[in-house]
Amino acid sequence: MSRTPALTLRFAQLMVGLFLYGASTALQVRAVVGVASWTVLTEGLEHVVPWSFGVITVVSSGVILLFWIPLRQKPGIGTLLNALAIGPSADLVLWLVPAPGGLLPRVGLFVAGLLLLAVATAFYIGAGFGTGARDGLMVGVSQRFGWPIWVARTVIEVTVVIVGWLLGGDVGAGTVVAAFAIGPLVQPLMPLFRRFPWSPERTRVAVPNSLTAPGLEARTTS
Repeated sequence: MSRTPALTLRFAQLMVGLFLYGASTALQVRAVVGVASWTVLTEGLEHVVPWSFGVITVVSSGVILLFWIPLRQKPGIGTLLNALAIGPSADLVLWLVPAPGGLLPRVGLFVAGLLLLAVATAFYIGAGFGTGARDGLMVGVSQRFGWPIWVARTVIEVTVVIVGWLLGGDVGAGTVVAAFAIGPLVQPLMPLFRRFPWSPERTRVAVPNSLTAPGLEARTTS
């Protein structure tokens, strides 16, 4: 596949993946059984500022990107679109999907959101334009202080969960499940979403450094 169609389809894959990522986050919020770490913080901030969930997601992504400066991380197009696209898609799905009434429907909605999150993560990372602001923060902290990635991730996510919980974010069984389930769910999906005819591994399309960003191979954002 030639360069221009391949890049166009990769951008389309990126945007679809980011939309699904925001949608999956919204489903977990509507389930009210606990949400992933960064979503806990976003929910907590809803009690502090008069903004929607999506607006807080966008603004907080921008704030996180400011921390990239001293950590010497370089954002790419995938990073910037991640910061801008996930929040609006989450707001849209929150508006469309009502909160279910019983515990069983809520658990089902949470599981659906978790599975969709894994698919969305593999989908957008497979486009080859880098990961989001939160993953870049973890990579930067790891490099700056010489910590293993898992240590940097644990320190950051425990911190945001505590702060979000103190502000009123939804911490529950879903928070624990999400922490341990995302990685194993995403990992086997990654090769599948790198086998499209337009995937970088298939087309060997050389993307300029300005369009790529450092990050983890498999991880959620929100």
